[in-house]
Amino acid sequence: MKTNIAHGLKKYLPHLLQAQQDNLTEADTLQRIVKVFEDVLGYDPFTEISRELEVKSKYVDLAIKIEGTIKFFVEVKAAGKKLRDRHVAQGELYAAEGNIPWVLVTNGVEWNLYHLTIDEGVDFERVFSVTLAPETIEESAEKLALLHRNSVKAGAHERFWEHQTALSPATIGRAIFTEDVLRHIRKEIHQRQEILIDIEDLARAIHDLLSTAAKELIGPPKVRYHKQAVKQIKTQASPATDSTTASESVPRSSDQPSASP
Repeated sequence: MKTNIAHGLKKYLPHLLQAQQDNLTEADTLQRIVKVFEDVLGYDPFTEISRELEVKSKYVDLAIKIEGTIKFFVEVKAAGKKLRDRHVAQGELYAAEGNIPWVLVTNGVEWNLYHLTIDEGVDFERVFSVTLAPETIEESAEKLALLHRNSVKAGAHERFWEHQTALSPATIGRAIFTEDVLRHIRKEIHQRQEILIDIEDLARAIHDLLSTAAKELIGPPKVRYHKQAVKQIKTQASPATDSTTASESVPRSSDQPSASP
């Protein structure tokens, strides 16, 4: 169960909003962020909140630790500075060097948590974005509670990210545009409408139902066939298409007869 931090957050909200209005410097903003981590999020200021930590000749604003292990980095911006996704870039450097996949960027009012995938390069995705305001304090507290010491120690932020990723348009799209799922949908349509639809046509029709944003995340409607089906497609392809390397996501040739559902 997540820790309820709404009461503590309400206590600091006027100070954070005033800091934004006064356009405080990054150093002054940092002092307020440290107090939030100490009094609201439950971290020990002496052993679990490290300022200006050096990571391979680079310095991160804050490193949040639990039992001596760094859990995430915090990049602090001046209170009046509008946050952008590009602000995570500096945190990326620290995260990549320290192999820490979590970076929080905040100006005290806005709180953006990012998950980083560290491979040959570094890719980041925003996990959540919170803007503190009196009318939405309860909702904001629920998300920021994922950063409470108890939640981080229990891995609640990891589970939240995994759940969010599993329900993302990209993940659902990959699941829908598979041969088994499309064949099942085609079978249902055949039973109801007494017409056998080509799998590629069905994939395009489903893709057309999606929002523009979802289409951008999912990409074109490429059907992911089983390996055996791909091998059959490659064998039956014309000489002109034989030179194309087949993969599990290679669409079936339009002149191939549809299989029964």
